[in-house]
Amino acid sequence: MISIGNGLTIPESEIEFHSSHSSGPGGQNVNKVATRVTLRFDVDSSHALSPAQRRAIRAKLATRINKAGILQVTSQRTSSQEINRSLALKRFTELLSDALRKRTPRIPTGVTHAVKVKRHEEKRKLAELKQARSKKIADDE
Repeated sequence: MISIGNGLTIPESEIEFHSSHSSGPGGQNVNKVATRVTLRFDVDSSHALSPAQRRAIRAKLATRINKAGILQVTSQRTSSQEINRSLALKRFTELLSDALRKRTPRIPTGVTHAVKVKRHEEKRKLAELKQARSKKIADDE
């Protein structure tokens, strides 16, 4: 069982790991060893998720889920397949826990009284400055 958080655990039988050749430099083993690991999780057919959790995951991770409803996480950071497997699993749990986290709605705030007073004070000073300029021009004529 893989613990996601908030009491949610996903059975390991619902997760598939696939290995393939990693891109980039690799030395002598580049074409022999499959070190890239892709984790696949079928969101739609998972028995561990409730319908509300499915909707939240589909909404938050829409760019990572394909048309068949499969969430894919890939890791090719290291040249070790085991480490890439654990990194992909860690990233998967982070993605799901973030997608299922309850977010508090933002409460818009208004303009404070002090800001309003400061703005009016600046406007008054600017108006006085302009009045003083116009009086000088009128006096010169």
